[in-house]
Amino acid sequence: MLKLYDYFRSSAAYRVRIALCLKKLDYQQIPVHLIKDGGHQFKPEYRALNPQARVPSLDIDGNVFTQSLAIIEYLDETCPQPALLPPDAAGRARARAMAQLIACDIHPLNNLAPLGYLKDRMGQNEEAIKTWYRHWVESGLAALEALVTSRPRKGDFCMGERPGIADICLVPQLFNARRYKSDLSACPTLVRIDAACNALPEFAAAAPDKQPDAV
Repeated sequence: MLKLYDYFRSSAAYRVRIALCLKKLDYQQIPVHLIKDGGHQFKPEYRALNPQARVPSLDIDGNVFTQSLAIIEYLDETCPQPALLPPDAAGRARARAMAQLIACDIHPLNNLAPLGYLKDRMGQNEEAIKTWYRHWVESGLAALEALVTSRPRKGDFCMGERPGIADICLVPQLFNARRYKSDLSACPTLVRIDAACNALPEFAAAAPDKQPDAV
C-alpha cells in the first residue's frame, strides 16, 4: 500500500493525488495538518520522514519520496500508463517547462511559509499579502498562457489530447488562484484547460473538498 502524507489544500499534495488517480493507484492518505497546533509537519515524527517539513511525502514499501514533481516522474517511470510526459524529448522538455513554471516560479512565492513570513516577520497586513499573492500568480499564469499558446495544440489539454504533468500542476494552481480572487482574464486558454481537466473523474476525485481532512 502506498502511503501519501497529505494536506487537502496543499497544491503540491494535490498534484500527487491527481497523478495517483490518473495512474489508478490505490493509496492510503495520512493527513498532516499544516495549521493546527502550529503545524503538524513540524512534529519530530514527520520531520524524520521529510526533513523539509512539507507535504507531500509518499511512502512506498518504506521508501519515502518527497517533492511533488520528483514523485510524479517516479510514478511515471515505474507505472508508465497512462503516460504523464510526451514520448519525444522536445515534448518532454516543453511539458516540464510548463510544470516547472508553476511549481518552481509561481508556487514558492505564494506558499504557506512565505505568506506566513510576510505576516509574522515583515509585519504585512492581510490586504498587502493578498496583493503580493495575486501579483505573482497573475503574472506567472500570463506567462504560462503565452507558453501554452505559442504552438498549435490538438486537444483540450496543455500538451494536446491527454492530460499530463503540466495539467497536473495547473489545476491546483488555478484552484488556489480563485481562492485568493486572482484575475484570470489574461489566461482564457488555461481556464478552458482547467475546466476540461476537472470534468475528468480522476481530477474530480483529487479535489480538495473530496479529501477526508477537508474542513
